[in-house]
Amino acid sequence: MAQQTDEVTGGVDTHKDSHTAAALDSAGRLLGVEQFPATGAGYGRLLDWLRGFGAVGKVGVEGTGVYGAGLARHLAAAGVAVVEIDRPDRKARRWQGKSDPVDAEAAARAALAGRRTGKPKDRTGQVEALRALQVARRGAVEGRADAQRQMKALVVTAPEQVRAELSALTATRLVEVCASADIAVAHAGDPAVAVRLALRSLARRHQRLSVEIRDLDTVINRLVVTISPKLLEVQGVGPDTAGQMLVTMGANPDRMRSEAAFAMLCGVAPLPASSGRTHRYRLNRGGDRQANAALYRVVLSRLRWDARTRAYVERRTKEGKSKKEIIRCLKRYVARELYAILTTLREPNDLPVIT
Repeated sequence: MAQQTDEVTGGVDTHKDSHTAAALDSAGRLLGVEQFPATGAGYGRLLDWLRGFGAVGKVGVEGTGVYGAGLARHLAAAGVAVVEIDRPDRKARRWQGKSDPVDAEAAARAALAGRRTGKPKDRTGQVEALRALQVARRGAVEGRADAQRQMKALVVTAPEQVRAELSALTATRLVEVCASADIAVAHAGDPAVAVRLALRSLARRHQRLSVEIRDLDTVINRLVVTISPKLLEVQGVGPDTAGQMLVTMGANPDRMRSEAAFAMLCGVAPLPASSGRTHRYRLNRGGDRQANAALYRVVLSRLRWDARTRAYVERRTKEGKSKKEIIRCLKRYVARELYAILTTLREPNDLPVIT
């Protein structure tokens, strides 16, 4: 029988097939550790087990965006406060070892002590649907780029008659020519024929992925317009960039405590690296790198088309700043501008249904 206590804080170490939970009382005493299957029924049993010790105050879940996504949704639907927990640092693991019960207890202690206060993303609205579409589009774009690179590499090493015919073509024309080639498969033992067959296969793959990307862009654009049409009014922000920023923020923008926290999430907040008489900042290599790349694309667009941005670059260049440093500053300004729009998102349940 579980011993009843005043308030319980839970911690969960998540994995693909199972979750390990730990329970602490308000004084930090370990009440128990138990393992549950990572299924809908397992989530219910885990919560019932925690409630067997008393009223559940909050639960720290490691990996709320990956293996712990389903559990986080279940706990939120049950009205339990969920805290997002990072995995223990290397120093802590060297000191206390590594196991599922140890990690679960560490997650519970981080939640109880308030060392981790991050609120997980809401994964029930149309922003979550947009994330899934963005994943598919990113994979298609990468696959198309790989196909094009492989085609160019094959042309470089192809027999002379093939290389002479195709090396001068642009990428677009190369795909068109190779995709429409009529090749006799029976002579595939000839290196020149084999290269042409490979080029045709890659070219047709390139075309299929291009169609897939266009179809996904249509759906993504409609979703972005539905969720936050103001994003597309910002100079340099297209459907893909707007979709990525919405996914990074999540459907519950209240989880961002400030504009500076959003900049840190996007990896555009410079980190102090001062020591003694040296006062400087260094590049932030953390955060959401997809969001960082989206901000970079906005800056590149403005460098070309926005007169104010070009004037800013000219002024900062005269002050001795390098181009990389100026772009970092501009990304920080763009993050500040987009944050003001992203924090006005409507609640997921109020979003109209796309037909």
